[in-house]
Amino acid sequence: MSVEFLTAFVAFAFVSSITPGPNNLMLMASGANFGFQRTIPHMLGIGIGFTFMIVLVGAGLMTLFDLYPVSYAILKAGSVVYLLWLAWKIANASEPGTGTAGGTPMTFLQAAAFQWVNPKAWAMALTAISVYAPSRDMAAVVLVALVFGIVNLPSVSVWTVLGQKIRVILTNPMRLRSFNVTMALLLIATLFPVIYG
Repeated sequence: MSVEFLTAFVAFAFVSSITPGPNNLMLMASGANFGFQRTIPHMLGIGIGFTFMIVLVGAGLMTLFDLYPVSYAILKAGSVVYLLWLAWKIANASEPGTGTAGGTPMTFLQAAAFQWVNPKAWAMALTAISVYAPSRDMAAVVLVALVFGIVNLPSVSVWTVLGQKIRVILTNPMRLRSFNVTMALLLIATLFPVIYG
């Protein structure tokens, strides 16, 4: 990979990682509801889970979609259903400390597993492999995954910090509820390109 090519890829990884999408909106909501420290497992789950996903996509999952296009349609349908459920969960998140089931941050494993039903993560992984490792050579795939892993974690952390900063405004239960409903609606809005694309 030439310096120019690597620079272009790092820019792609940064822009696609830091722009709004399901992961970042959920991190912002988690930062606002639970703070930075309790959201660390969620951030690590995204960074490590997505890196692992890129390796598996490059190692053969793209070929599976090429051979069986219906598998990608099934994945998209499952993604939509799961994101709608997550939006409902965010909209109904309780105040921190109330002890209800809706008041827990996403765990490392939940966040890592979420990458497999996240439409933006799939689009990023498929584009990264198609454009920056088209030969699907394992060395190139691993390099693409490592670059994304290095760029992704600091990028998504920004959204958690933003949510944590907003937290001081959300001390009123009504404002917190409005924020959570807004985040849920924005999460649903990320589905439009999947449904109509």
